[in-house]
Amino acid sequence: MPELPEVETTRRGIAPFVTGRVVERVLLRRKDLRWPIPRALTAQLPGQRIDAVERRAKYLLLHTRVGSALLHLGMSGSLRITDPELPPRPHDHYDIVLDSGQALRFNDPRRFGCLLWQKPGETHPLLRSLGPEPFGDAFDGDWLWSASRGRRAAVKTFLMDQSIVVGVGNIYASEALFAARVHPRRAAGAVSRVRYARIAAEIRRILAYSIARGGTTLRDFLAPDGAPGYFEQELFVYGRAGEPCKVCATSIRAEVLGQRMTYWCPHCQR
Repeated sequence: MPELPEVETTRRGIAPFVTGRVVERVLLRRKDLRWPIPRALTAQLPGQRIDAVERRAKYLLLHTRVGSALLHLGMSGSLRITDPELPPRPHDHYDIVLDSGQALRFNDPRRFGCLLWQKPGETHPLLRSLGPEPFGDAFDGDWLWSASRGRRAAVKTFLMDQSIVVGVGNIYASEALFAARVHPRRAAGAVSRVRYARIAAEIRRILAYSIARGGTTLRDFLAPDGAPGYFEQELFVYGRAGEPCKVCATSIRAEVLGQRMTYWCPHCQR
């Protein structure tokens, strides 16, 4: 599933092409994706100028005066800027056609993505319970330490809770804990304030670096220009079970934790 760096890479890729453009029409090739597509998308979005493209967690919002289109890539979705006259490929589910003569086209083989509507002045229910952004002022080690008090869940599961911090999915939680030298199975409530400061700093550093590198290519992700992400080549533990640790040469271990495959170095992480 695309994680925060992949979604941010997508936002940066499409923003120059859609910001300030007027939507001429919304072409739906099906009436639903993960959920039904609201009628407001075809009734209210055409004729509106897209004032900004925002990312909130793993969602993208196209803001206009009358409301915002809310997009999610799901497990396999991708957005591309294309000529609306080009014949659709399999799984090209919708086009947002712009006055530039281009279209924002969404492709999603698994149909776990979404296209929804957020009314002006409101927060969509999918966004209401989300935690702070990892690059925002509200997120730091003190926040993690305070939120973790009394929690028995594994620290990796805790970090992946979107009400605690958004966008830290399986890949980046594993990598941040390795960089901070914290074992993923350690109880969240047993991690010290000092170690949470290190974890928060590593989350920010690794996410920022991955964004700069174009995200991580795993299975389906491609950037809007069709190029893959390149951070996968630099992963230290994720997907490397049985391989030597790049720091100490100990074999990387893996197990299912919180229904997700988890990777760590038994020597470096305590």
